[in-house]
Amino acid sequence: MIVEPGKTRIGWIGLGVMGHSMCTHLINSGFSATVFTRTKAKASELLEKGAEWKDSPLEVAKNSDAIFSIVAFPTDVREVFLGNEGLLQGCKPGTVVVDMTTSEPSLAREIYRRAKEKGVDAIDAPVSGGDIGAREARLSIMVGGDKTAVETIRPCFEAMGSTIIHQGEAGSGQHTKMVNQILIASGMIGVCEALLYAHKSGLELETVMKSVSSGAAGSWSLDNYGPRIINNDFDPGFFVEHFIKDMAIALEEASRMNLSLPGLALAHQLYNALKAQGGSKNGTQALQLALSRLSALDWIKR
Repeated sequence: MIVEPGKTRIGWIGLGVMGHSMCTHLINSGFSATVFTRTKAKASELLEKGAEWKDSPLEVAKNSDAIFSIVAFPTDVREVFLGNEGLLQGCKPGTVVVDMTTSEPSLAREIYRRAKEKGVDAIDAPVSGGDIGAREARLSIMVGGDKTAVETIRPCFEAMGSTIIHQGEAGSGQHTKMVNQILIASGMIGVCEALLYAHKSGLELETVMKSVSSGAAGSWSLDNYGPRIINNDFDPGFFVEHFIKDMAIALEEASRMNLSLPGLALAHQLYNALKAQGGSKNGTQALQLALSRLSALDWIKR
């Protein structure tokens, strides 16, 4: 299959915080799209752009040459791909299916095997960059699967991301995303604790940011989430409940490999505390609220 705008029919499952922008980029690049998401209202803008609606992943698959999904949890991925109304029930041989959800490496490999039985190529391609990266088509896309299939679908990846790297066989994309999430988990603790210290010591937070963000302490999380924390903006670019899911997958994989990752385990516990405090639908930067409560502080911008 040759993937070309105007010729290749794209299917898309999942139109959440990131999926909506990602599918929009494909449509704007000239691909026709057939879409499904659990809440049809989320598809309204794409339908106005010419996308076609179907009532199940199976029906999307019947009308598509390449199908992408980005949903919430591994249970959702399993239902979308392997359920009775799942994608693989409707795919014809030669179709490429791509899961861009952060999910379990073992599930990615299972989908790959089940797809091969039907003559279908399956790719796992989780992303990093959050809502901003999705809107600006600057996502980092971490890809696992057969090289030929990956190269076939690359024009679609290039419409959504700026860094597209094939990591290896099926499941490799998901393993790479676990590396990404482990880095972010401990890093977010550092961002929140540093700003909490600056706040308590009486410093002007915006001025502190000017000094530290350009030096050795600088990071993507500090640049993108630091200003949101300072402005009490805890809206989701990436949901706390989804990050907890990702960390749990990484911890399970680490346990399977006899790895001890105490920094990740601490971050997981702190985010579970935030969830228990009612923060599951906040963005990951809302860790600041849980850490503030540990010191009996209300997080209020100075």
